[in-house]
Amino acid sequence: MRCDQCRCSTFIIHITCDHAKLCDECYGGKNMDQREIALKIAWSFLGKPYIWGGDDPMRGFDCSGFTIECLKSVGRLPRKGDWTAQGLFNLFRKDYCKEITTGCLVFWGSSIKKIIHVEFCIDDKLSIGASGGGSRTKTAADAISQNAYIKIRPFRSRNGIAAFCDPFL
Repeated sequence: MRCDQCRCSTFIIHITCDHAKLCDECYGGKNMDQREIALKIAWSFLGKPYIWGGDDPMRGFDCSGFTIECLKSVGRLPRKGDWTAQGLFNLFRKDYCKEITTGCLVFWGSSIKKIIHVEFCIDDKLSIGASGGGSRTKTAADAISQNAYIKIRPFRSRNGIAAFCDPFL
């Protein structure tokens, strides 16, 4: 298989969301780890619509669908499975973060038994995630009218942070 950009032959090829096949060097540097790749994938979805129950890069995502897609892309979740924000917390709760780092998941809820939202930390202040919608956000038109999309925000601007967990430990 050849890299679509530099045309080198390599055994390690990354498939991007627009289906380009890139070698490590063209994808963003050699020796990228799962955390870095997952965050690159997350950034590639910036601006996609929030769709309730969404798990599709073409139609849109809800918060857990977005997180699941990024984690599945790097092998941190099995190909088959259906997880909510609560389900993701239950899966990664053993990897509780003492320090907030890039790639940690931030969970919101009234308690650790009532998690309602999840996003990726991109640093110790900001997160990226599908937000702004809810159960009535079923189409792209709904998402536009509700300002619901994958966006970056200061995670402390939303009340109810329940926990931080690191899915890459």
